[in-house]
Amino acid sequence: MAAQREWFEKDYYKVLGVSETASAKDITRAYRKLARELHPDANPGDTAAEDRFKEVSAAYDVLGDETKRKEYDEVRRMGPVAGGFGPGGFGAGGGSTFNVRAEDIGDLGDLFGGLFGRGRGRGGPAGARGSGPQRGLDLTTALTLSFDDAVHGVETVVHVTSDAACGTCHGSGAKPGTAPQVCPVCGGRGVLDDNQGFFSFSQPCTNCGGRGSVITDPCETCHGSGVVHRNREVKVRIPAGVTDGQRIKLKGRGSAGRNGGPPGDLYVEVRVQPHALFGREGNNLTINAPVTFAEAALGAAITVPTLDGDPVTIKIPPGTRSGRTFRVRNRGVERKSARGDLLVTVDVVVPANLTDEQRRAVEALAAATTESPRAHLGV
Repeated sequence: MAAQREWFEKDYYKVLGVSETASAKDITRAYRKLARELHPDANPGDTAAEDRFKEVSAAYDVLGDETKRKEYDEVRRMGPVAGGFGPGGFGAGGGSTFNVRAEDIGDLGDLFGGLFGRGRGRGGPAGARGSGPQRGLDLTTALTLSFDDAVHGVETVVHVTSDAACGTCHGSGAKPGTAPQVCPVCGGRGVLDDNQGFFSFSQPCTNCGGRGSVITDPCETCHGSGVVHRNREVKVRIPAGVTDGQRIKLKGRGSAGRNGGPPGDLYVEVRVQPHALFGREGNNLTINAPVTFAEAALGAAITVPTLDGDPVTIKIPPGTRSGRTFRVRNRGVERKSARGDLLVTVDVVVPANLTDEQRRAVEALAAATTESPRAHLGV
C-alpha cells in the first residue's frame, strides 16, 4: 500500500484513544464507539462532529488493517520528517532530512516507494492516481413502505438518477467494434518507475493516466468515459420486519465506476407509514382495545384483530384496570427464526351520555359502594 505523509504527523492511536499495544479487538471496539457518537446521521449539521468522524475513520482505516498498522508503526519508528514536506524534497525547501539509517531500510522499498501516493501497492497499480480506475460513488435513496409491507417484507423497485455503465460501449469507453489498446508507454502497467538510490518510486503513466490502456476511437455516447448519467430502476428485496429509518445496503448498485473502477453501493433508507390500529415495539405489535366498565369489573372475553387477519379472543379477568396489557404469543412481527407477540392494552371507556336506565343502574352501584378508592390519601 502507499504510505501517506500524514502518518508522520498524526498519532492514530491517540485519535482512537487506545495505546500503541492495543489489541485488534480493542481498536475495533474503540472505533465503533466513536463512530456511533460522531456519525453525521446522529449529529446533523454539526461540522465539527463530521470532521472528527472522518478523522476517526481515517485512523481506523490504518490501525484496523493488520498490514497497514505494521507499516504505519514501522514508518513512525523511522523518525519524523524535520520541517514537514516541502516542494523541494523530504523537507520544506529541500533543506531538511529524512532520519533513516541505511541499515534500517531493509525490505521497505515498496513502502517508501509509495510515500507520496506515487507508489505501486500490492496486487497492482493501486497507487496510480489521476484518471486511473475510480470507484463509483455510494448513493442513498428513500423508500416509503406501508406498515403491512414493512412487517411482512416486499420486493419492489427504487428509482435512482446516477452514473451508470454506458449501454452503447458496455462501459469500455471505446466505440462499438473497437477496444481499448494497451498503453505503449507503460506497457499496460499504468505506472512508470523512477529509481532514486535507496528508494524506488512509481508514478501514474502520463500517457494513459494510470489506466494501462488508451482509447483511440471513443464511444460517441459517453465520449470515452464508459458511463452515462441516467434514470434507472433498481430492484430491492425488503426483508420482513424492517423498522422505520433502517438502511439496507445494495452492494454494487450505486454509481458506476470510471476507467474500469468498481461501482459504488446503494443505501435504501426505509420509511414506514403508521397503521390505523397497530403500533410496534421491536418485534411486538401493540393495539388498544376499548372495554366497558361492566366488562372490566365483571370480566369478559373480548375479540381483537391481528395483522394477519385472523382475530383472537382474550379473557379479561374481573376487576381489570384500564391500561392493563395482555400478551398474545407469536402474533407479532416475524424476523428470521424469531417472532414477537401481540400486546393488547385495555382501555375502560366511560360513557359520555347515559340513558335513564343506565343512570339508575350507576346510581344504584354508587349507593351500594361503601369504600372510597381515595381513602389512602388521608383527606
